[in-house]
Amino acid sequence: MLAFSALVAGSFSLGSMAAPHIAPDALNTVRFVIAAALLGMVVFATGGIDRPAFRAPWRYPLLAVFLVAYFVLMFEGLKTGAPVSMAAVFTLTPLLAAGFGWVLLRQVLTGRMAVALAIGGVGALWVIFRADLAALLDFQIGRGEVIYFLGCVAHAAYAPLVPRLNRGERPAVFTFGVLLAGAALLLIVGYPSLVATQWAALPPIVWVTIAYTAVFASALTFFLLQYATLRLPSAKVMAYTYLTPSWVILWEMALGRPLPPGLILLGVALTMAALGLLLKDDSHVRGRIMSKS
Repeated sequence: MLAFSALVAGSFSLGSMAAPHIAPDALNTVRFVIAAALLGMVVFATGGIDRPAFRAPWRYPLLAVFLVAYFVLMFEGLKTGAPVSMAAVFTLTPLLAAGFGWVLLRQVLTGRMAVALAIGGVGALWVIFRADLAALLDFQIGRGEVIYFLGCVAHAAYAPLVPRLNRGERPAVFTFGVLLAGAALLLIVGYPSLVATQWAALPPIVWVTIAYTAVFASALTFFLLQYATLRLPSAKVMAYTYLTPSWVILWEMALGRPLPPGLILLGVALTMAALGLLLKDDSHVRGRIMSKS
């Protein structure tokens, strides 16, 4: 999940540079198709699709709906929502995941985990608002934020649904099924944008972003998320998203952009403290997850 949060952060930095040049649904359609093709090659090169994967194939499009809904609603919300406000909404995902984890898997949110989620949320908000209390106080809920919140609900529901619906498939095989279903769904939804896009006229940053999001921020991160959700409570899995704003800062530094104020390091420290609490062993909780999966 540390690798997951770092790779996802890269898509934010690169995506902000490519967004003005291509429709979001067209970009996401291509990234899902490429990601599914790459992961499919890995699956068939490492033993193929095992028999349990063909049981109840409806599971893959169901999970794909949640992933596609998140990405589509995120980009739809960005049309009117401010990036800072949208990022703040995203920090609600771990708490939402904890709720879905209890409803679907009866995963118990311990007192220590609740404290860790609260600390991580405060630290993430501190980073997102760049240690500017005035920016935090000016936060307002608009149409874009409401739309993106619905996407975050879909994203949070995905984490406990994976162990709930998994029937013994290898993580790569299960993820391939979800990606393939997502690619098919996006081909239908994004067809008009795909046709309207002048692909030959796109600047190089768009192709770099497509390649990165397809390989690292789609195929690899979905596999990592699938692997983690089978071994960690949903709240813990989604809590690692608190690190994403901090990873974004490192990405921005690597791309030569201005460094953030020193006070932001306080927020980074809080997210690290939250993860320290979450990384402590909850053997009784993990055992319950493995028995259900």
